[in-house]
Formats: sequence, C-alpha cells, structure tokens
Amino acid sequence: MSTTAKLALYEDDTQAWGLIEADALALLAKLPENSVDAIVTDPPYGLGFHDESWDSFRATGPDGERLSQGEAFECWTAQWAAECRRVLRPGAVMAVFGAPRTFHRLVSGIEDGGLEVRDQLLWLYAQGVPKARKLPGGLASMLRPGYEPVLLARKPLAGRTIDNIEAHGTGALNIETNRVNGYWPANLALTHAPACAEAGCTSDCPAAMLDAARPDLRPSRLFFCSKASKAEREAGCDQLPLVDDQLYSRPAVRLRRNIHPTVKPLALMRWLVGLVTPPGGLVLDPFTGSASTGVAAVLEGRRFLGIEREGRYVDIACARLTHWAHEARKPS
Repeated sequence: MSTTAKLALYEDDTQAWGLIEADALALLAKLPENSVDAIVTDPPYGLGFHDESWDSFRATGPDGERLSQGEAFECWTAQWAAECRRVLRPGAVMAVFGAPRTFHRLVSGIEDGGLEVRDQLLWLYAQGVPKARKLPGGLASMLRPGYEPVLLARKPLAGRTIDNIEAHGTGALNIETNRVNGYWPANLALTHAPACAEAGCTSDCPAAMLDAARPDLRPSRLFFCSKASKAEREAGCDQLPLVDDQLYSRPAVRLRRNIHPTVKPLALMRWLVGLVTPPGGLVLDPFTGSASTGVAAVLEGRRFLGIEREGRYVDIACARLTHWAHEARKPS
C-alpha cells in the first residue's frame, strides 16, 4: 500500500480500495466507461460554505454573461454528472447528498448530465446547528437545518430491467438485504440524538418524539442512525495534527484531527452503499472528503475508488480507510 498524499491503494483477497488526489472532473474523464457499479457521494452544495474555494462557483453563459452562483453550480453539476453517466454501468444507481437550498439545482444538473431521477431520500436528523447569527429583536435570516435530501438517480437501462441486471449486475436496489426491521426500505432515514443509548432516548431525540406522537405507527421502525460521533470521526486519525476547526463560528475551541466539516455517519453510509451497490461491486466517490463512503464500502464488502481534490482531506481519508480496513479484517 502506498501512503503518499497523491495516491493510496490497498488490495488483498477480500478488500480493494483506492484514493487519488485529483480534481474530480479531470480524473473522471480518464476512467473507462461502463466500469463503475454505483456512486455514493457528498459533493459541494454551492452554498459558499465559509468562503471555501471548493464550494464557490463562477461561470459565464453562452453570450458571455456572468451566471449567478446557483446557475454556475448547476452547470458544474451537469459536467461531473455527464462524466459519472459515462463511467457507470447501464442501470447503475447514484446516491447524491444535497442541501435543501440548492437541491433543485443539483437535481436539474444531474438530469442535464443524462441520468434519470428515481427518488429522493430524506435524512432526518433534527440536531442541526443554525448557520446564521441572531439579529436584534429575536430575528435571524435562516432556520436551523433538520434534514438533508439525498437524490437517487440511475444511468438509463440497456433494455429491460431484468435483462440489464443479468448483463451488468446493476439496475435495481438491494431490497431484501437492506430491509429495516423486516420492512421494505423507505425513502426516509431518521437519526437518534447523539446521547441516546440502548436503555432509552433523550427527551430531544427526533425518533422518540415521532414515536410518542404516533405510538400506533411507530415511525422509528424506519431506518435511523446517530450522527457521526467524535470517536467515529477521529478513528484512525491518531497520527494527524490537532487543529481548531471553528465550525460555524462557535466561540469555543474544538480541537480535532478530522477537520472535514460534513462527516456523514457510517451507519447511514453503509445502508446507502448496501442498498445501491451489487455485492462485491465497485463504489465510486468523486468527492471523497474524509472517506465515509469509502469506509462504508470497505465494511460492506465492496470495492472502492475515491477522488478528492483537497490535500488536507486526502490525508484524513487515507488514515480512516486504513484504520477501518484493518478493523474489517479482524476476526468477528
């Protein structure tokens, strides 16, 4: 295995994963067509997050006019979606996280890239942190986030669904192996409060509150998981430096080794990877970040290829992948 920041590869009889430091558009164009079984990714949302360069978009229209950030984000999305369509096998599924404010741009861009919109999954967590400052008079410009949408899109089939599955192993979701408490998976995922335990839930747990409101229905029988805990975020990053991440301008100093701002919970990513990827298939994440998709793929027995432009995140992703691949190889 190489542990350089530019390229990391691991392969044995049971696991295979790769991580490449590169711009997604540039590298996707070099991948062979019809070679990927699924894409699970959390791309930039086009919100200008903390003025980060990777979340700010500029472009001009056909007549040279400057596009708005939303329009530029949609054009950029269409570009990488078209490359994803090319590398996906016929009927392969792509699960893409987005933000409520720019999700319409994401969906339109992915459609313009040639993929079929199949469904929208809501990840309901209710524990989000407000991204706006309080204004005088009890005012603010934004609500507290409580969910993230996840788009399920598909490369067009080559013929009938059953023929596509037989020819390429793709074209449908793994329903039976991903049932939730025996139920057919729904397009809603719930999240427990971080302090919930097996013995019971905290008073502010969204899953418990939903159950209390409808005890006859028990909504929490749907898929749910906790947001990524600090221990889960940091696992494998012991050799990386401690950094004050200052997420969302909190006044308190928060020292972390995994400084990626949007680490997704592994339970959620494992469920998504298992749902959309054939057994033993190759999962691609063009926007790897801290590699939650890659870790999920390793733990679910899938192969993984990740692309990440930001070197500061590549080191974190490599450390996490190495750690969890080692954990997966331990005898159960």
